[in-house]
Amino acid sequence: MPRIAGVTIPDNKHIVIALTYVYGIGDTLSKKILKECGIALTTDSSKLTPQDLNKIQEVIKEWNLNIEGDLRRARMASVKRLKTIGCWRGSRHSKGLPVRGQRTKTNNRTVRGNVRRTTTSGRKEAPAPK
Repeated sequence: MPRIAGVTIPDNKHIVIALTYVYGIGDTLSKKILKECGIALTTDSSKLTPQDLNKIQEVIKEWNLNIEGDLRRARMASVKRLKTIGCWRGSRHSKGLPVRGQRTKTNNRTVRGNVRRTTTSGRKEAPAPK
């Protein structure tokens, strides 16, 4: 399995999709990188030569892309800064609620962990007759 930027990319996928397994490289950036390297988008990642892999890594290094660990650290630092200054977005991050103004009465199941609370009448079911 080929490795790019410390990430093992899958063998059985086209290289344009396999590059998106690297944190910080999406579909558009993947296409730009492959165009710069002169590699076809439909090439399977298992069929890449070591020279092709080196070309991809050189382009990533040449463009100074912020990927993987550096990008994760930068995002964590920005969220931590928001929390320490005590702004609204920081408090929403710390409470685990939607940050960008989404409604919370409904439609935030992914943030709340798919909790569905419903109320009942409060009466217990009558026991079944013997």
